[in-house]
Amino acid sequence: MSEGVSSLLRFRQSQTVRYVVAVIAAAIALATGRALQPVLGDYIAYVAIFPALAFCAWYCGLGPSVLAAVLCLLGLKFWFISPVHSFNFVTLSQAFDVFAALLAAAAIVAMGEARRRENEALRLSHGDLEERVRQRTAQLDTANDSLRRLTASLMQLQDDERRRIARELHDSVGQSLAALAMNLTAVGTDVERLHQTAKTIADSATLVQEMNKEVRTISYLLHPPLLDEAGLVSALRWYIDGFSQRSKIQVLLEVDDDFGRLSRELETGIFRTVQECLTNIHRHSGSDTAKILLSRSSSGVLLQVEDEGRGFSPEKLEQTGGTPGVGIRGMRERLRQLGGSLKISSNPRGTVIEARLPFAVSSTAAA
Repeated sequence: MSEGVSSLLRFRQSQTVRYVVAVIAAAIALATGRALQPVLGDYIAYVAIFPALAFCAWYCGLGPSVLAAVLCLLGLKFWFISPVHSFNFVTLSQAFDVFAALLAAAAIVAMGEARRRENEALRLSHGDLEERVRQRTAQLDTANDSLRRLTASLMQLQDDERRRIARELHDSVGQSLAALAMNLTAVGTDVERLHQTAKTIADSATLVQEMNKEVRTISYLLHPPLLDEAGLVSALRWYIDGFSQRSKIQVLLEVDDDFGRLSRELETGIFRTVQECLTNIHRHSGSDTAKILLSRSSSGVLLQVEDEGRGFSPEKLEQTGGTPGVGIRGMRERLRQLGGSLKISSNPRGTVIEARLPFAVSSTAAA
């Protein structure tokens, strides 16, 4: 269709071609009238020239239309009005007929030219509008690309900050608490004869040990060392065991035997996804069990998390676009930065969250 429009524009822009086409249209109209004259009479020539004039006025422009009108009127007199082959009028009625045809031709040319100019102005306006739409679309694409890069950078910074905080808690605060526990133990040994003081110190040492344990737990939850050292599967088993003990929810983990290691970005993204899913099950679903399926294929990784809780209502899923909660929206964005996707299926019998990630990390995530 665009090729046809381009051909029409080239035709309108070529002045010589427009004049040639106008002459041809006038010749065809006169030849048609001449051919039909024996059957339909002399007035068929008047009828035949008007479509030709309308065509010229619509497509060829003002100059070619005037030329076509002059040729048609001269042809009418020369071939159809007696005496034929002459430009002389015998009666006033003949001159009046030609004059009426001239007025009709002028009206057709004027209306066609007005319509043609309106179409030309409309075409120019349409072209300008398309150009502005292309510019605005390019600006919007640039803004969206910048937003995606910013989101990827923020998530990367968040993971790096969690890793740094976890290291600081483990290396600095944890060691200080361990040293304090040793000092308190030594003091308790020295003052064993003071029963009450020893008991107080022993209680304090127990509290310190509990605090040390809590700090280590928080440090591991922020960024488990197993995730970097032993890989995703070991980190998931450690996290699920601790989660089951804290929440009393029985979690079944099914992983391929030959799952192996993934890139740091993929392992972190999958681990955070499992964390968010289990947290939502504990807070909202009311389910006593959960099942996690983790598998890999030649194209990527598949993660499925199922529960038997109350689920999300269809109305809530529809109102939030299928992503209830800020946590799940962040999880969906994290997976999208890795080139993956998130699908949620929920009903009163439970919820299934399915995440798919390719092995190749997108350029946006890498940024």
